[in-house]
Amino acid sequence: MSMSRRSFLRSSAAAAGAVAASSIASSISAGLVHAEPGATSSADAAGTTLAKVGVAGRPDKKGYRKLVEGRGWPLYVREELAAARPRRDSTRTGLASFVQLTDIHITDVQSPARFEYVHPLQGPAYRPQEALGTQAAVALVKRINALSGGPFTARAFDCVVSTGDNTDNHEIVELEWYQRLLAGGKITPNTGHPTRFEGVQSDGSAMYYRPEIDTPDQYKDRGFPTVPGLLHAAIRAHVSPGLNMRWYSVFGNHDDQMVGTVPNNLIDWLYLGDAKFDLPGTDPTVGAIANALGSAPSSVVPLLAKLKATGPLLPATADPRRRPYSPREFVRRHFDPSITGAGPVGHGFADPDGPSWYRFQIAPGVLGIAMNTTNSLGIADGSISQKQLDWISKQIRAHADHLVIVFSHHTSTTMTARLPNPETPGQAQFDGKHLVERLKAHPNVIAWVNGHTHNNAVTPHRGSTPEHSFWEINTASHIDFPQLARIIEVADNKDGTISVFTPLIEADGPYTADPSNLTQQGLASLYREFSLNDIHLEDRAGTAADRNCELLLANPLR
Repeated sequence: MSMSRRSFLRSSAAAAGAVAASSIASSISAGLVHAEPGATSSADAAGTTLAKVGVAGRPDKKGYRKLVEGRGWPLYVREELAAARPRRDSTRTGLASFVQLTDIHITDVQSPARFEYVHPLQGPAYRPQEALGTQAAVALVKRINALSGGPFTARAFDCVVSTGDNTDNHEIVELEWYQRLLAGGKITPNTGHPTRFEGVQSDGSAMYYRPEIDTPDQYKDRGFPTVPGLLHAAIRAHVSPGLNMRWYSVFGNHDDQMVGTVPNNLIDWLYLGDAKFDLPGTDPTVGAIANALGSAPSSVVPLLAKLKATGPLLPATADPRRRPYSPREFVRRHFDPSITGAGPVGHGFADPDGPSWYRFQIAPGVLGIAMNTTNSLGIADGSISQKQLDWISKQIRAHADHLVIVFSHHTSTTMTARLPNPETPGQAQFDGKHLVERLKAHPNVIAWVNGHTHNNAVTPHRGSTPEHSFWEINTASHIDFPQLARIIEVADNKDGTISVFTPLIEADGPYTADPSNLTQQGLASLYREFSLNDIHLEDRAGTAADRNCELLLANPLR
């Protein structure tokens, strides 16, 4: 089988990561990047990965590893864009402090509009932990609420920004759960039958982790435990306290299209069906569908139409709440008074019928710009339209007395989709390389914060002058191990430089899971431990210099 687009993207990301690692290695040898293990002595590191971090314990006979507490990751000082001057820790002033969430992927795992059966070829199609996503997200909300603020500036958090793929399959019920998680309230993560779990984990083949069945499967063969009652607990109602600070949403490709890649309206009938496809891995159709999803998403339509008539199928109770939402509806739903929570109304979006990009005030003198980099043509990669680019430049120029941080779902290296975007008809589309150059033109842009890759990566973008340079901060997801979010602090060092700190955080709760504990907290711990043992596990933590960093750059407003 030829390599699919998604596989190609993963390979390209790995290659880009290798190049970045090589660049960091060169910077370390040149003295531009160095660890400062003692630099947290004056910081409140509690609750962050500066203090401790979950690591893999010893594997059992089948290879399963418990998640255990490990030593914290050190602070890395990066001077590629400006030199670090002595005594700055005694003179700095905190300007802004916020938390970035990304790629939460709140998932309706019982939906017929999923392709779990391609996971041998496309790992993200199925994850053994995904049914516990809302419980795990509550644990992350609790962690954020429990922190007093940024560990280096001691500034209370100004806000939280979720940089896309808030939902997994852009279903209206997934959007409801995501918004309820951040706003607070009761969540019942169940669709279809009101009391019975219907999905591949209960009725599927041995290709999946079937926790309540005491028979072998591909995951139990690797040590996954039998957990009676797990799926019943997974669909049980639970409550989120909601964030106790302002929160903002950014649009991602999984918020825009079926499984983040299939063009809208082509197979919407699948969402509202009463059966799930479950093909054996040996079926040649699996390879054809995996290829189609990756390289030519529209070609999946005739393949699924044929399966609709021939099967094999699993029963599923139809549910109208699974219908897909449009980009316009995504924006409008953020104005629903029932999910305002700590605010603001609209969560950044300026108008219920307006564009899916916006500006917002992070803190006095620090402006945020949320971009929409998705391309609705049916591809995972992103792009940006001429209209949006012009609007961004106008906003940055109009706020020349502000430091500016831009946010998007995609990274500079995953914005390659320069094909026409149905959401912006007739407009030219531009890639990430072009966007980097446009941002360099503005001296007050200090950072670009994003997700999408599910990896940690911090990249310097050097401009024509030190003031025309900025940092790109890419953060790992909350669905794949190591399941992280990131604190970002901006500090004026009062010496002509700015420091941007990037400490990572994990969800609240015990590292080591107890399979007999099926409370919300217990399920959240199982979520993390199962992700550590996913058969498709990849190293997504990045290098040490991509995690807890102090990023130096020239202060353009000095």
